Amino acid sequence: MQNFDYSIPTKIYFGKGQIEKLSNIAQFGKRVLLVYGGGSIKKNGIFDRVTEILGENGIEYFELSGVEPNPRVETVERGADICRKNNIDAVLAVGGGSAIDCAKVVAAAAKYDGPAWDLVLDGTKIKEALPITAVLTIAATGSEMEGYAVITNFETNEKLDAASELLNPAFSILDPTYTYSVSRRQTASGTADIMSHVLEVYFTKEKDAFLQARLCEAVLKTCIQYGPIALEEPENYEARANLMWAGSLAINGLLSYGSDVPWSVHPLQHILAAYYDITHGEGLAILTPIWMEKVLSDETMEKFAEYGRNVWGISPHKETEEIARLSIEKTRAFFDAMGLPKTLREVGIGEEKLAEMAQRVEKDLTDTYVPLTAADVLEIYKKAL
Repeated sequence: MQNFDYSIPTKIYFGKGQIEKLSNIAQFGKRVLLVYGGGSIKKNGIFDRVTEILGENGIEYFELSGVEPNPRVETVERGADICRKNNIDAVLAVGGGSAIDCAKVVAAAAKYDGPAWDLVLDGTKIKEALPITAVLTIAATGSEMEGYAVITNFETNEKLDAASELLNPAFSILDPTYTYSVSRRQTASGTADIMSHVLEVYFTKEKDAFLQARLCEAVLKTCIQYGPIALEEPENYEARANLMWAGSLAINGLLSYGSDVPWSVHPLQHILAAYYDITHGEGLAILTPIWMEKVLSDETMEKFAEYGRNVWGISPHKETEEIARLSIEKTRAFFDAMGLPKTLREVGIGEEKLAEMAQRVEKDLTDTYVPLTAADVLEIYKKAL
């Protein structure tokens, strides 16, 4: 097992009614930037409750609304400008991963004398940031409990991670009832996103990280158990609560400490989204089974069989190769059953730019679970069409 330093500094307030803990934001000051997306929080009443609590605590708020599903660097710049002009003390994201990611880089850019994109390209330039807090409304990215933020620059066709310990939220509020109004599509996409985060660290080169593998399997089985229930019973608290906590655990570092390797499928999806602005979880659901088929070999066969036995419950009495291949089939079938798209063409991606994207992403796949060349990536993309 690799050496590691353990730190998950975000305080979590989990459960019904925990929005009351938002009053703790007053410790940071009296002027807050409220960051949110397309306005759904105004329809479901969350915005009113949040602003009511801010008002009760004498906190003035300024708004950065309209954050995109793939948050853009221009929106980050707009938010940072609001912070500087209004002497903002803290940034509060209300929404899913997009709003939280945007809020994180806004908080850093507000303290940086230069373009916000600098901080995405080089996280070491993040020397300070405004305090970051979050009210989560979608179980998916896990951004509420880690120090990464994914930002898109469509001018350069890049979708990249900004990373710094300073981007960890000080606290996040996770009330599963706030996800009741999430659509079927977003619920399915979010479940695929959570599962992909886990699969990225489950398929590792480390052979002796037994505990981490068992933790990964537990989170995967939770998604498989409760994803379909949340689709059919959107106000099932048990399902929404388990998915919400699974989303945080999937990426807060707990599952990967001691066994981390560079991720494989996320870079494949990120470059697609940088060109085509597609929904993250949908892209992951399309690519994951095809990536699995590509990297399945004599060397990886046993790991896939372990996945099949422990996650999908495939009989251990079957041959190792059969179990491995069945595990991939079951992964694909699960995403299909959740109503997720099966091909890139379904999300508006054709063959035109595949080779260009494959060339650009190759540099990110040289030290992954199974290293991939541009030719390998292109093969995956074409099979996904």
